[in-house]
Amino acid sequence: MSDKNKKIGLFTATSLIIANMIGTGVFTSLGFQVLGISSGFALVFLWVVGGVVALCGALIYGEIGSRFPESGGEYNYLSKIYHPALGFLSGWVSITVGFSAPVAAASMAMSKYVAYIFPELPKPIFAAGIVTLISIMHGIHFGLGKNFQNIFTTLKIAIIVVFILAGLFAKSEGDVSFALNADASQSIFSSAFAISLYFVGYSYSGWNAAAYMAGEIQNPQKNLPKALFIGTGIVAILYVSLNYIFLKVAPISELKGQLEVGAIAATHIFGKANGNIMSIIIALLLVSSISAMIMVGPRVSEAMGKNYRILSFLSKRKGDTPMLAIFIQSAISLLFIFTATFDQVITYIGFTLNLFLFMTVLGVFVTRYKNNPPNYTGYKTLLYPIVPVLFLLIETWVLIYGLIYKPIESQAGLATVLSGLIIYYINKSKKTT
Repeated sequence: MSDKNKKIGLFTATSLIIANMIGTGVFTSLGFQVLGISSGFALVFLWVVGGVVALCGALIYGEIGSRFPESGGEYNYLSKIYHPALGFLSGWVSITVGFSAPVAAASMAMSKYVAYIFPELPKPIFAAGIVTLISIMHGIHFGLGKNFQNIFTTLKIAIIVVFILAGLFAKSEGDVSFALNADASQSIFSSAFAISLYFVGYSYSGWNAAAYMAGEIQNPQKNLPKALFIGTGIVAILYVSLNYIFLKVAPISELKGQLEVGAIAATHIFGKANGNIMSIIIALLLVSSISAMIMVGPRVSEAMGKNYRILSFLSKRKGDTPMLAIFIQSAISLLFIFTATFDQVITYIGFTLNLFLFMTVLGVFVTRYKNNPPNYTGYKTLLYPIVPVLFLLIETWVLIYGLIYKPIESQAGLATVLSGLIIYYINKSKKTT
């Protein structure tokens, strides 16, 4: 098999982004947002703002990824832009929680949706089984995992489009106003909106997924920016439309505090029996997200294993897959499944991931100042410097919010970063060439 056939093209890279983004958040977070916001306009606008931020990030990562077209994502970027220690910390977070925790959250959400139909389902066992099976599939064969990813992502988009279209023609049983009125304006500038935007940001996370596999993408200088922008744009349109449908078809009282907002909306659109079928289908959609994160995350571990002797075991490949890295990441996911709740998993990872996103986007200014690499002629961020400045301002607000309103989770995230810093300096002398 040629090297070209072993690499992924634009379609697969785009599908990885879509699969990573469309998952737990969009099917679970609305139930918490309506606890503090009653304006339909403000609730939909939440998802518009999240989409704008994600698109800004995608545009910036398109340039950074084109400048440094190797696998590893922020680990690769921060090491070259700033210092290897900062790159190591980013990679350490990815190894320990960055992918394993979202995999756990997605599998837990999937088990919750299935349990909506089958209440007696042993949810942790079911979630662990899903993670284990998909890990084995990706661990034994790269081509099998790649084809699985493309098929499930295509089905995911098709089913969501059907859900949206059916919702447009369904009876409107929702009781929120989508008008831009005084209530909407007040909600947009409220603390509840700010809190909700934090979870919307998590729902959009994954837009940078293809950057972690840049070294395995055909012609990354060209295809990586395209995949980032196309994938993120598609998801933003789907997210805004999907949340509008949720609010249109179901009373807000039924959505409040509920994780399974998709299942509730499906019952209103298709009736109880068909709604149950759609709930199972939604659960299956999460398989694509779990698969994408299991496929992408170990590439960061592998990249670190090539540079640090103490982590060299992570770079070992069996055939064309980093099998050991895949299984280690999945083992950490299983630990989360059996020891933490869904909410704890989500809030724990938010602060640290946003911190490294902030540093990476800031890096576009640093690389242009340094002209690193020299004489760069590839893709450059559209509407620079407006796009990165807008992104950094919003991310600053999110980080401040995390420190103020989620101090325990933020401190846990900082502790994870600190543990990585200790390991980096202990093993500094052992770094390989």
